[in-house]
Amino acid sequence: MLSEVAGKLRAAGLPVTLDRLAAYGEALDAVGVGHAYWVGRLTLCGSPEDIARYDAAFAGAKSAARGPAWQVRRLPERSLFRATMPPSAAAGDQDPALAVRATDAEVLRHRDIATLSADERAEAAALLAQVAAADITRPGHRHRPAGHGDVDRRRSVRAMLRAGGEPRPLRRQARAPRPRRLVLLVDVSGSMSPYADALLRLAHAFTRHRPRWTETYTLGTRLTRLTPALRIRDVETALREAGRLIPDWRGGTRLADGVAAFVRRDGHRGVARRAAVVVFSDGWESADPARLGATVAHLHRLAARTIWVSPHAGRPGFAPTAGGLAAVLPHVDALVAGHTVAALHAVLEEVRRA
Repeated sequence: MLSEVAGKLRAAGLPVTLDRLAAYGEALDAVGVGHAYWVGRLTLCGSPEDIARYDAAFAGAKSAARGPAWQVRRLPERSLFRATMPPSAAAGDQDPALAVRATDAEVLRHRDIATLSADERAEAAALLAQVAAADITRPGHRHRPAGHGDVDRRRSVRAMLRAGGEPRPLRRQARAPRPRRLVLLVDVSGSMSPYADALLRLAHAFTRHRPRWTETYTLGTRLTRLTPALRIRDVETALREAGRLIPDWRGGTRLADGVAAFVRRDGHRGVARRAAVVVFSDGWESADPARLGATVAHLHRLAARTIWVSPHAGRPGFAPTAGGLAAVLPHVDALVAGHTVAALHAVLEEVRRA
């Protein structure tokens, strides 16, 4: 199917590179074929000219009714950029250069996820799938040849012997990367409900991209492991199964109990050891905040890096005054906003520092 799509677009004059095609496939897996038009527009187009060629190819393929990738429901035409402009600019007197820069995808990246419509959430899910496609690695124990790094004595000596003992450039080596385990703890209490769906879709995208190295749990009044459900290929089926497993969706919050259960049950078994652990929560805690702080401190000692993501952290005037958040702040490596696609991309950058 991907080769067919690439062929149609290249025939229309749209340069489809392998990396863009791979991002298209990952995003399509994440949001489903029903949103193929917007998935392709967000992943395969790099300029306004590309969008025009893409639309022409899409319209031609749709009218010919050829190929399952094109027989999809196209979302209503509208521009997020125009929707955010004053009426006078939307009427046609906007700066053309500004219109080029403010593409639909870029505007969407900085919109608060809680305010998005259903159609916009589908587009955001495609962007989040691109975030999850990035590699997350750590240095392994084995070495491989490299252009820089430590001197590889054996290879250097062998090179000189092959040259009859004449000096040769030193051979170097670096530690080969290995996948870094990623642990996601997602707060699904009532205060986090506007963001929970997008966060679970992000978790599904991570799990689809690196199934052996991603673990996902939800936090509410108890701890629930969702990893098996999120390994289901179809995102909607996976989320329905995840919803069936979560007993405390939009309920209360006992973060300390949930984090303590994770550390006790799975943390010491190796799930958290040398892992990048990301907690998505606004920090509201109905129990003792000091206990939550002590529990997160224990988790921090096990993990390679502990990142706390609060959707409130990116808002003007934010201060970590919530009892739970204030208690955990000394024991995490980073506090990151998680209210937009761009902010969640920043979370990935923090994870890759582990």
